[in-house]
Amino acid sequence: MSVKPIKMPSATKDSTILKIAVEMLNAPDKVPQLIEFDQSQPLSSIIQLLCKPWGLPDPDNYALQFSESNNQNYITEKNRNEIKNGSVLRLEQSPAKTVQDILAKINSGNENDQTTALSKLSTLSSDLTFALEFINKKGLSLIIHNIESGKFKGNSLKFALITFVELMDHGNISWDILENQFINKVASFVSNQTNTQDPKIIQSCLSILENIVLNSSGKNLHVEKEITIPSLISHLQNPYQDSIIQQNAIALINAIFSKADINKRKAIAATLSSKQVRNVIYENLIGASEFSKNVTKEALGTELAHQLYVLQTLTLGLLEPKMRQRADAQEQESLEKIKELRKIAFDNDNNSLEVTTRHQVNNSTKDYKKLGFKCEIDPIKDFNEVPPGILALDCMLYFARNYSEDYRKIVLENSRAVEHECPFGKTSVELVKLLCDILHIAEPPSEQGQTYHPLFFTHDHPFEELFCICIALLNKTWKEMRATSEDFMKVLSVVREQINRALSASPKGFDKFRQRINQLTYAEITQIWQQERTNREVWESHARPIVELKEKITPEIIELIQQQRLGVLVGGTRFKKYSSRGQRIKDKFWFVRLSPNHKVLHYGDCDEKSTPSLEELGNKLSVSDIKCVVTGKDCPHMKDLRGRKVTPQLAFSLILKSAEETLDFVAPDDQIFNYWTDGVNALLKEKMTSTSFENDLETLLSMDIKVRLLDAEGIDIPQDPPQIPEEPDDYDFFYDNN
Repeated sequence: MSVKPIKMPSATKDSTILKIAVEMLNAPDKVPQLIEFDQSQPLSSIIQLLCKPWGLPDPDNYALQFSESNNQNYITEKNRNEIKNGSVLRLEQSPAKTVQDILAKINSGNENDQTTALSKLSTLSSDLTFALEFINKKGLSLIIHNIESGKFKGNSLKFALITFVELMDHGNISWDILENQFINKVASFVSNQTNTQDPKIIQSCLSILENIVLNSSGKNLHVEKEITIPSLISHLQNPYQDSIIQQNAIALINAIFSKADINKRKAIAATLSSKQVRNVIYENLIGASEFSKNVTKEALGTELAHQLYVLQTLTLGLLEPKMRQRADAQEQESLEKIKELRKIAFDNDNNSLEVTTRHQVNNSTKDYKKLGFKCEIDPIKDFNEVPPGILALDCMLYFARNYSEDYRKIVLENSRAVEHECPFGKTSVELVKLLCDILHIAEPPSEQGQTYHPLFFTHDHPFEELFCICIALLNKTWKEMRATSEDFMKVLSVVREQINRALSASPKGFDKFRQRINQLTYAEITQIWQQERTNREVWESHARPIVELKEKITPEIIELIQQQRLGVLVGGTRFKKYSSRGQRIKDKFWFVRLSPNHKVLHYGDCDEKSTPSLEELGNKLSVSDIKCVVTGKDCPHMKDLRGRKVTPQLAFSLILKSAEETLDFVAPDDQIFNYWTDGVNALLKEKMTSTSFENDLETLLSMDIKVRLLDAEGIDIPQDPPQIPEEPDDYDFFYDNN
């Protein structure tokens, strides 16, 4: 198809002029136009000039739209800066004209026209410009009225509900405008369990009810009255296997849960924790990913994973009151729980529990000491810290009642130990506190959270069950570390790591969690930490910022090594004396040292123990007279080694500029050999080449970089630096000094 160019009014060629194409939708006879789009010109003027070649009357009835598949919004004065060079736009009916036509078709009474109009409306309503126009023309009120009165049926109802959701999502209209009649109608679609129900209708209705609960003032009570949790659970088993319906159903449960009072929340939690409901959630949402190699949240999708995370957070949040409650010394229930702990540990006859007085509890000091309480005289004081409050006492009693043999074994082993005692009472309190921190109990769900643990959907008392596994782990780790009471916090840090790593594997049940956490021994954790440190150092050593930092500080480190080498030469070294043929001269030594100004080498004979001063060394060699240094078999005194037990590895010679003259050495060890050869090369402004130099350079570089990066500890260093943002159009920044 040929393209007809249109000449716009002349304008200065600058960044405000864009070259774009404009087409007219559903008009094949209209040739697309190539234009220069002037950002400084009003849109109404541009539209008027576009309408003229196409012979379109009344330009006010038209508007420009983006034509990308992911962006078909109307172009306004606010978003026109999103137009780029080479963009393809389209000329369409204006929002006002389109709204007028759609409303006419909805009110026409013709079912086909109505459905067609509502279908188009459900798409256009996502555009804020169109939505505001439609709302201003009383279109939203019309949609609400026709839904609650039952006038919309089938596809018309589906598109009307989608439209309503889109219009309300813009946030310009309060959810308080909805009356109970509308809520009842929407709730009836959710409660209708027939297979003929369109999935899109259920999706929209669940979304509407969720928003009413979360965003209205008091309407949540009416939604709770109209919708039951079991009816929402049934949608997790929907015959369409629609994940959107599943996530919307969970989202509505979460919304009702979060807005309900404490008694209602407990009732909801009791329903959700029942075995039947847990099985529905697990089998339809979590268990479906067991055969996938991906982690659970990736297999399910981020939004559904988020809703499961929210449900887990809200359920665990019911532990907050006990976590915040201090034990009361006058409260009989807590005293009886402490007595029961003692009785299960030390008395095999647990059939009857007599009511005890505080005085009788205090008389059991010896037993309470064996149980590992900090305050053995009055153990109830151990539960005054919040968190974990009396939640710790409940977890300890749950462990004692349900795992009596393991409980007695732990108490007995630690009551016999002296140096390596792991006190059950103290460690239990700290462990519950640790678990509350790991699981973020009492914290509200975050908007981005997606981490949930499948095992919490497999048990009636998941937190208490987790405690039972972890208290056994803590005792096991304590023994592996051969810890004492002074190592308490070290043990807890290892246990935290073990728990976090076991949970991060998303075990599907407590048996798999127990199996995984028992594999994470103290030795295994230590090895993992070491490997991670090594990997991090290797990664960081190749990251561009670190490479650039190395390049910057390497000359400083080389200079430092040079100074150290020259310092060794200034201090001087005693060498064994060799003949010109490399023959060791028995009991003969000579001493060589560099002058402090680094210009002259002083040398001369010495005995085995003396360290001659510069003045005592009669021979001198100016550094400027040295040509180079050679090592090993290249040394003149190592040329002919046949029949002699001499190794040339430690030999080096200074080759002088004057012909046939050398100063020959055999170092006493590798270190002196490396220091002297490096030192002489430094004097000659040559590169140091010894293995000792390479090792020292790497060690000092690594240490220097680690010191410089101390403030960045725990921060991941990117492989490449972030991009520098583009310069702003102008530098007229706004500053508010209020």
